[in-house]
Amino acid sequence: MDTHVIAAGLPVLGWALHGGLLQRRLATARRDPLTGLHTRAGWTARAERLIAKHPCALVLLVDLNNFKAINDTHGHATGDAVLTATAQRLSNWCGSHGIAARLGGDEFAAAIANLGAANLFDLWSALDTPVTHNGHVVPVSASVGCCIPHQLTVPTLTEALSAADAEMYAAKGHGRRNTR
Repeated sequence: MDTHVIAAGLPVLGWALHGGLLQRRLATARRDPLTGLHTRAGWTARAERLIAKHPCALVLLVDLNNFKAINDTHGHATGDAVLTATAQRLSNWCGSHGIAARLGGDEFAAAIANLGAANLFDLWSALDTPVTHNGHVVPVSASVGCCIPHQLTVPTLTEALSAADAEMYAAKGHGRRNTR
């Protein structure tokens, strides 16, 4: 083989490898390393498309109750186990009809095409299930706020998240294990 052909092909190979690495880094940045769920950046565009396509779409915010106490009492490894279990439960609830995300800390979000595929009681029951870690059974509960964006005056994801956030904090105000 001609050395000129090899020399000409090396930069192309280098750019292809570089492009692959950049694509992998971008995909990694859009996934939470602990839970595997989408981050806010990875979730937002998908959730906006889902809302635009499905008029009955539902947007949810989930916040774990007393999560700091779990970390303080049982340690951060147990807190990580609770976050991972919560992510799995939320993802399972969404199934193929929605998308879940970890927004940060102990706050999660989801967008689901419609509630015909799932119901909020099932989600609440899943999120209220204790987590076992290193032989300890840790009680877990979450407050959930939800919103149907197309019922809003301005049916955007931003407005839906704001409405779901207000519902979530109203649920927190009514005690643990609440869904509104």
